Amino acid sequence: MSKIVIKNIGKIVTGDINKPVFQADTIVVEDNLITAIGGSELLADLEAATIIDANGTTVTPGLFDTHVHVSGGEFAPRQKTMDFISSALHGGVTTMISAGEAHFPGRPKDPAGAKALAIAISKSYYNAPPSGVKVHGGAVILEKGLTEEDFIEMKAQGVWLVGEVGLGSIKKPEDAAPMVEWAHKYGFKVQMHTGGTSIPGSSTVTADDVIKTKPDVVSHINGGPTAISAAEADRIMDETDFAMEIVQCGNPKIANYVAKRAQKKGQLDRLIFGNDAPSGTGLIALGILRNMCQISSLAEIAPEIVVCMATGNSAKVYELNTGMVAVGKEADLVIMDAPMGSVADDAMGAIAAGDIPGISMVLINGKIVVNVSRNTPPAKRPAKNI
Repeated sequence: MSKIVIKNIGKIVTGDINKPVFQADTIVVEDNLITAIGGSELLADLEAATIIDANGTTVTPGLFDTHVHVSGGEFAPRQKTMDFISSALHGGVTTMISAGEAHFPGRPKDPAGAKALAIAISKSYYNAPPSGVKVHGGAVILEKGLTEEDFIEMKAQGVWLVGEVGLGSIKKPEDAAPMVEWAHKYGFKVQMHTGGTSIPGSSTVTADDVIKTKPDVVSHINGGPTAISAAEADRIMDETDFAMEIVQCGNPKIANYVAKRAQKKGQLDRLIFGNDAPSGTGLIALGILRNMCQISSLAEIAPEIVVCMATGNSAKVYELNTGMVAVGKEADLVIMDAPMGSVADDAMGAIAAGDIPGISMVLINGKIVVNVSRNTPPAKRPAKNI
């Protein structure tokens, strides 16, 4: 088994919103899991270990992007661009959740084609994770004619996500609800488009539509890109317990409104972060970091809590064994600091100030996959592989 020891950590942000900061300065990773978190006592046995000196900086879980529209590999057909997943990795993203392969060229819209596309995309990303990023693709788009047996077959083939309800021919609650019940029966997680139309063929989705359909995730509650009203967002917050997703490619005013109101109501554990890219709004490599900075600096939410929205909250919604710095979790980790020139002294201070932190290292499954981000500003104190 491979062993990595990260020492000299200034702060560990856990991703657990109930205990966002852990007082320790050393993390041990064996094979792909975190096996110990503590102090200098963990440095006694370093034989054959790779040593990373965090240089007094911050370690967080790898970030989630809960709203991507992948199409297979690193190519974004809507934007005709390569390497968007690698670019996101350099922004600290280690896990991506597909919201449906809506931009796949010639996307089939019949039941057999929708099912086949979901299975093929899901398997392709699991077989060859781009740059090592954990891409959960193949979120089936609901089309008329899909049956319960189709959900049974897809689950057996590894598909477990339903893309945004409303992107396909199934748009209204009376049509969607039976399929959502089948999906939940077989362990799928269901996302639902919320707000104005985004692509030709999609539809405007109201709070009432969401409440009646009962998805797991309210996709882009702040619009993708056009948002529902504040009053509609209030209904979703007050009348449901669904996860509420804030995206970078949405309405910033409603994003801040939702975050502030969720804080007042004690519901920050319901908030998760996505990009909603690549889409018509473009490719945003640092979109999740930008969400974190926006919500912390403008909605005045503690940066450690905002990290949890981008990590542990998402992991809980999608029931994945990552997104937290804890023993037994997959070792997806980011080492970051305040960027050079920032008014802040560390990464959390930078996020609170609205500055994108400097990422000096990213690990996935205990393997170093980024040694100095090519996209963030340089860290004041870079981590070192010694």
